[in-house]
Amino acid sequence: MPSSADNESVQHLQEILVGAENVVEFLSGLSGLAAASVSEAAGDDIECAVTLKLRRRPATAAGSSARAVTLDQVEQALGDGPCIRALREMTPMVIDDVSTDPRWKTYNQKLAELNVHSTLGVPLEIAPEASAALNFFATKPRAFTPDVYDKAVGFAAAAHNTLHLSVRIDTAQNRAEDLEAALESRTAINLACGVIMAQNRCSQEEAMEILTRVSSNRNRKLRDVARELIEQLSGSPVSTHFDS
Repeated sequence: MPSSADNESVQHLQEILVGAENVVEFLSGLSGLAAASVSEAAGDDIECAVTLKLRRRPATAAGSSARAVTLDQVEQALGDGPCIRALREMTPMVIDDVSTDPRWKTYNQKLAELNVHSTLGVPLEIAPEASAALNFFATKPRAFTPDVYDKAVGFAAAAHNTLHLSVRIDTAQNRAEDLEAALESRTAINLACGVIMAQNRCSQEEAMEILTRVSSNRNRKLRDVARELIEQLSGSPVSTHFDS
């Protein structure tokens, strides 16, 4: 059974999702809420970054602060560390003390230079082709006691469904924007062909050949040549109208 704290986290995350304009803004809110939640359990300031992996290699998506983003990017630049390993093995990874942990020596040294002495990576599988990890940073060693560890893992579990929904919404928005861009390109090409047909008294196939030849000669994309032709004639940008 989810605890009252977990239910409260879910409610806060849903509020952040509703108010966010895009997935990055949502992830920034999520990382801030995660940092606050785990800091309360630890009795110390904990920072959090979100690493998102969509098909390709993982990348820093957001953080509870600019410093959290910088700390996460240290690991991304090195290409290995507890957060990346957590994503690879889909299990939490802890560094209790960067001065004594034998793994990731270069990474540990860089964290120590940045006054980070323990860290925790908690993975979330959000879709077959997507995963994420919450990367927590503490300025003192052994900050992630069993209670703090459980709090971080519990928060990640509570965030799972909301994060999944956020990524799906963002993917759907991107697909819609891609479709709209494709339709606008097709509109410009069709209009340009119509102009060429009228000017040259030729067929649509011949007009397309002319437009393609101009595109090739100028070394520019077909849609850009078509859009430029229509804008020169009409004096206004090409737009595609969608009936609601």
